[in-house]
Amino acid sequence: MGLTSHKVLALTVVIALLVMGGTVWLWPRLAKKSWQAVLGRIGALFATQLTVLAALGLVANNYFAFYSSWDDLLGTGQTGPVVIHNKADAAGRLVVETIGHAAVKGGGAMGREPSQSGEIRKVRIDGAVSRLSTEGYVFLPPQYFQPEYAQKQFPAVIVSTGFPGIAENLITRFNYPGAALKLLQEGRMQPTVMVLMRPSPALPQDTECEDIPNGAQSDTYFTKDVPSAIQASYRVSSDPQAWAFMGNSTGGYCALKLAMRHPDVFPTAVALSAYYDAADDPTTGDLFGGSKQRRDEANLMWRLKNLPPPKVSVLLAGTKKGDGDYRRETEAFVDAVQSPMKVSYSMLENGGHNFETWSALLPSSLEWMSQHLKVPNQTV
Repeated sequence: MGLTSHKVLALTVVIALLVMGGTVWLWPRLAKKSWQAVLGRIGALFATQLTVLAALGLVANNYFAFYSSWDDLLGTGQTGPVVIHNKADAAGRLVVETIGHAAVKGGGAMGREPSQSGEIRKVRIDGAVSRLSTEGYVFLPPQYFQPEYAQKQFPAVIVSTGFPGIAENLITRFNYPGAALKLLQEGRMQPTVMVLMRPSPALPQDTECEDIPNGAQSDTYFTKDVPSAIQASYRVSSDPQAWAFMGNSTGGYCALKLAMRHPDVFPTAVALSAYYDAADDPTTGDLFGGSKQRRDEANLMWRLKNLPPPKVSVLLAGTKKGDGDYRRETEAFVDAVQSPMKVSYSMLENGGHNFETWSALLPSSLEWMSQHLKVPNQTV
């Protein structure tokens, strides 16, 4: 029986109830002062808590789709090549490119010469326009420190984790620097400056990258303040064609929305397990000041159907099974895209809404992104 099977959940709940009932029934016998009774009480309490926690864990997993199978949970599944599909053009052709799966563990960019492994810098980015501020990390590729690149500018990507994740997860759990370094060594990615951030600069609120009426201006922060601060501090190109936004979950939604709203800032976006409408829960509060128009404009499907398509290229990456309605919603999004917007998509057969899935999709997604980044008038 599969991890998300209702039979597994029902069986676990029944076992938890039986263990709880058995503990209550046997407790009078375990109330004696012998060492056997003490061990019995400890065992009964341990069994009760273990089975209750298992049942609660399965309920949470089934609801949030963290893990789709036992292999996904235990990390024993087989990972094959990731295939990226481009939406068929007007002639009905479907271009398919197979990109191998690779992953680097351990972060390789620490403790070595920057000209060999790059450098990770912890930063705080203060917003001159939005007045927001948050911490993050900047990964500078090895070429940034090599003499032959001293007069060259680099493309840049803002990478956002999901909410309420922290920027450090992009290093410790995803290992973006290590994955980029591996692709650089294989010639599958151009040297790129990465700005690793969390999706909300106004914690504890989940701002969904919105400019909230009389509230945090997160859209402005990511589209104006962050690019300006990075361009002023590092040798990165100011040309929009050299910039991209990438993220997972909430970060993926932000990547798509900001690209569609601001194609002159982020003409390229990569979304891992993204959703297509702003969340609405206690962590967000009222993001739109009661405005239906603002609410609609935050819905990416509504934008595709009601606004002129932006001139952007986006990659949607996720799983066919194990992540709720992701496949159905993504296929609907792909079908709704019209020129000049371009969409590619990549789906693993199985996988939950978790770091294991996103890490499997990361190398091919970075390679796709790199193919779309361009620094005018120079070869980097």
